[in-house]
Amino acid sequence: MRVDGGEWVLGRRMDELFPQQSVSKTWVALTVLDMVDQGKLRLDQKVRITRDDLAVFHQPIRDQVIANGSIEVSVLNLLETSIRASDNTANDSLLRTVGGPQAVKSFIARKNLGAIRFGPGERALQSGIAGLDWKQEYAIGRRFYAARDAVPLATRKAALDRYLNDPIDGASPQAIVRALAKLAKGELLSASSTRLMLDIMSRTSSGPNRLKAGVPAGWSFLHKTGTGQVLPPVSTGYNDIGIMTAPDGTRYAVAVMMGSTTASIPQRMTFMQFVSRAVASYHQN
Repeated sequence: MRVDGGEWVLGRRMDELFPQQSVSKTWVALTVLDMVDQGKLRLDQKVRITRDDLAVFHQPIRDQVIANGSIEVSVLNLLETSIRASDNTANDSLLRTVGGPQAVKSFIARKNLGAIRFGPGERALQSGIAGLDWKQEYAIGRRFYAARDAVPLATRKAALDRYLNDPIDGASPQAIVRALAKLAKGELLSASSTRLMLDIMSRTSSGPNRLKAGVPAGWSFLHKTGTGQVLPPVSTGYNDIGIMTAPDGTRYAVAVMMGSTTASIPQRMTFMQFVSRAVASYHQN
């Protein structure tokens, strides 16, 4: 989607709902910053995280919590860790701080972001996809993986199919790029919060070989990735969304969402890079 100089949108399957996975951390962060703008939260406000708050999958903050029993982290630090490093515990801690999933859903509705769903948080979402009921012990070590491996294949496949057919965290690519365009134009947050969100997204460390690798020299790029569970040979929720800015300042909101795929990781990355190169090529022509 072209953000500046006359909006237009181009894509395929733009109105279908695709699993977001960690793309949904974007909406949690925006909800947090909206509350900061309203004076309901402070960026320097401390959030306490204990072993009972640990999540699943990627959560670098977990080692600190386990080593200390509990830690206190600022809202700003959690924003950085959630978006830049895609830390699930940081994200769930922010989600708890703003009032839970309903607060994020209310933000999405109030800002008229359209076909963007928000799920129940990482623990309930990921365990449900695997055909499990969440137990807090799963947050430690590789216990979640062991429990998932013990689920009968038919049960796990049925749970994954239900999720893919009607993703509880589903969003349409069109709604996502329009939301990114609103963010870029300062229509969602205050000027200071907009700058902060875009700055954090510009330093995202995940997915360096997805859309980012196809962005030409001289362009800038900021983004948020998402990666779902794998049940061989199917990988799910392989996503990247972001904003490309041309040397002349023209911005494009881009979203590539792969609900399920059997393509190899290099093939998926190559496709994403093709998309970002195509956007740049169109602009230059």
